[in-house]
Amino acid sequence: MALPRTRIKICGITQPEHARVAVAAGADAIGLVFYPPSPRAVTLQQAQIIAAEVPPFVSLVGLFVDATRHEIETTLKMLRLDVLQFHGDELPEACKGFDRTYIKALRVQTGADIKAQCERYHDAGAILLDSYQPGVAGGTGQTFDWSQVPPLLPLPLVLAGGLTPDNVGRAIRQLHPFAVDVSGGVEQQKGIKDAAKIRRFIEEVQRVDAT
Repeated sequence: MALPRTRIKICGITQPEHARVAVAAGADAIGLVFYPPSPRAVTLQQAQIIAAEVPPFVSLVGLFVDATRHEIETTLKMLRLDVLQFHGDELPEACKGFDRTYIKALRVQTGADIKAQCERYHDAGAILLDSYQPGVAGGTGQTFDWSQVPPLLPLPLVLAGGLTPDNVGRAIRQLHPFAVDVSGGVEQQKGIKDAAKIRRFIEEVQRVDAT
């Protein structure tokens, strides 16, 4: 039986034209970063302009890092977000109560008990696995040891961390994630996407899914 197709999220979009490119190429989700220290952060005003380029049936994902409840609620009042992605040290209770599906990101360290973490955030819509780098919330551009990911996780797996058009096919064949999430791997420089790389990344996912 054929495996379900791999969903694709292009994260860290900062310009509306790159949202258009990602949607046209077949992205399932667009990620907007609301974490000011990130080179991929957007203001609410920028996010609204980008969101206007995202049609129905393509999800808008808001990425937060240890944000206050007030900050998240203010964002939700001004912007249509379908999914919240928590990329900091948020406790399970901090991710709830926003009337949105949430994804919890985990930065994978050697010896991490990924299954236990999934159980801790059992009501998440998915668990996102990213690379660990001290003092960096994400977007490291580095892969982690994929062999650490146990089979049959209790939550859908979103794979991130150093994915590029050149290695995403291998990642899908090895882990069969529900979705892949890319940011730095489709950029020309930090915070600025590369349209050709976005297209090539999505084409490679689709090619591997079809084989």
